[in-house]
Amino acid sequence: MINIWKRTGASPGRRPRNKMADDKEREGTELVVAEFHKKIKDAFEVFDHEANNTVDVREIGTIIRSLGCCPSEGELHDLIVEVEEEEPTGYIRFEKFLPVMTKVLLEKRYRPIPEDILLRSFEVLDPSKRGFLTKEELIKYMTEEGEPFSQEEMEEMLSTAIDPESNSIRYKDYIAMMVVDDG
Repeated sequence: MINIWKRTGASPGRRPRNKMADDKEREGTELVVAEFHKKIKDAFEVFDHEANNTVDVREIGTIIRSLGCCPSEGELHDLIVEVEEEEPTGYIRFEKFLPVMTKVLLEKRYRPIPEDILLRSFEVLDPSKRGFLTKEELIKYMTEEGEPFSQEEMEEMLSTAIDPESNSIRYKDYIAMMVVDDG
């Protein structure tokens, strides 16, 4: 008697494989990968000032964030270690960066925090529900709590977050400006 399960690549309890569906799925994945490769290459080239397929290691965080990923400083450090040469040169080669970044994007790692969670986080820091934090409060929270911001990160955030007239951050407006649109 012919074992139908072996012939179809299936086993009892699993549906027989459909070659056309598998091919379509593979084509879809290949299309997604090709799209990611183009986005990664475009982002990398912006910082490849010598046009030699290398970028300064200090630009990797900016490149990764421009691709919609938001790793912590620790996660960014781990990624850099993964793409650096065995003897670090201060530069990252595109050939090493591409497969690692493709995998990150396919796995949807380091996704931005959703808008509602960001809002709740700001509301925790604003117990009197004023709808804003003063510049001083923001600096205190961002440099003394959790994973502290560097001076450069703090200056960058303040330049976009703080309303110069009130010297405060209206966090709902700031969140609306900062949220990454997946579309």
